[in-house]
Amino acid sequence: MLALANVADVLGLPIRGTAALSPFGLISRIEEGLPFATLERVSQFVSPNDSQFKYRLVPKATYDRRKKGQLRLSSEEGTRVARVARVWNLALEVWQREDEARDFLFRSHAMLEDKRPIDVVIQNEFGAEMVLDILASLKYGSAA
Repeated sequence: MLALANVADVLGLPIRGTAALSPFGLISRIEEGLPFATLERVSQFVSPNDSQFKYRLVPKATYDRRKKGQLRLSSEEGTRVARVARVWNLALEVWQREDEARDFLFRSHAMLEDKRPIDVVIQNEFGAEMVLDILASLKYGSAA
């Protein structure tokens, strides 16, 4: 299950009223354009020692344009960042420690054809669902 308050926290979004705690409230905020700082925040959580990680979520040229002018992410960029935040949140819940959650995300996994979970998550929503399924299996005691 999606822990909306936790995902909103990872994204750095203040909880404003009960609408923010609903899936549609979060969807609306992503579609309106997440703050540019959200990209930096999620990148720091997921890969604090890799200053280039954010460019996997938003290409460098686009990043530079966003940083100079428009201080909001597009809906597509926000969706990608929120997808990573959602997976990060569950990985942290499963592993309980940031370093172990990162280790899981950045190490190849047999159930993903030896691809790294973070790569599969960034690629598309279907990939994120596969990683979330693995994490849910780990959380609830199944083999993964």
